[in-house]
Amino acid sequence: MRTPESLETSKRIVIGHRRTCDCPQSHINCLSAKEWMQSQIAVWEFYYEARDIRDKSVHPAAFPIALPLKCISLFSHRGELVLDPFVGTGTTLVAANDLGRNAVGFDLKKEYVELANRRVEQTQGSGTDQIALCDDARNIPEYLEEDTITLCVTSPPYANLLNRSRLNKSMRGDLRKDEHYLEVQQYSEDSRDLGTMEIKAYAKTLGGIFGNILPLMRPRGHCVVNMTDYWWKNKRVPAHLYVIHALQNAGYELRNTIIWDRRNIVNRAGIFGWPNNYITLTTTFEYIIDFWKPA
Repeated sequence: MRTPESLETSKRIVIGHRRTCDCPQSHINCLSAKEWMQSQIAVWEFYYEARDIRDKSVHPAAFPIALPLKCISLFSHRGELVLDPFVGTGTTLVAANDLGRNAVGFDLKKEYVELANRRVEQTQGSGTDQIALCDDARNIPEYLEEDTITLCVTSPPYANLLNRSRLNKSMRGDLRKDEHYLEVQQYSEDSRDLGTMEIKAYAKTLGGIFGNILPLMRPRGHCVVNMTDYWWKNKRVPAHLYVIHALQNAGYELRNTIIWDRRNIVNRAGIFGWPNNYITLTTTFEYIIDFWKPA
């Protein structure tokens, strides 16, 4: 495996990207017909496991390993290359290792990159490489060759959603004043950080990042983005629509919109808007938006 130390003299990395399975060339994954059928319902539900990071003081918005596991199973073959441009704690890399895929992840925050690489080191070897690198996602083309990425799967910062004091409104009143109450759990103050941007600047920047990634993708390689809408100054921000438009403008084609049903992991929710302002509890679902690079 290439280590971060071995990259000091040259940004270009050498990592496996060719399938090692015996599947027919026309197949997009290694799944059986029965397994394929189980994934056709467009409402997905995931459960946390012991390896998942749920401590918000470590990371304010880590997703469960089950999410990238499902995406990697659906949109790649063993031995192929997976990219996470906003790798965070490395959950996508752990999932890639589980399934025998190579993977590269990028993040601006050194602490997250170090944690991601430690998590990979603690997993059982699968004969593939997974590595997290500390760099701006805008620089990804400096590291990877064109037409090598089969799947990009990521959960980018949700614009400036976290850039405010945490009021815990999704919790019941007696639970709101926890250890994170009134904290600002922003990822960083780095001006390059998507989490510091209002939605229009965010969408423009995100479109530029994914536009740079597009030549690195194989034809019909999939790009899966986990996103949620949110409230800002008492107005709903349809962030998933901004993401769809940004990636379409960058050259991707929208293939599927999937709902992540999160009701099973939302406990003792608070009451929103009662009795005169109906507001849906947005923590109960998120969007998983699937694009591909047109052939």
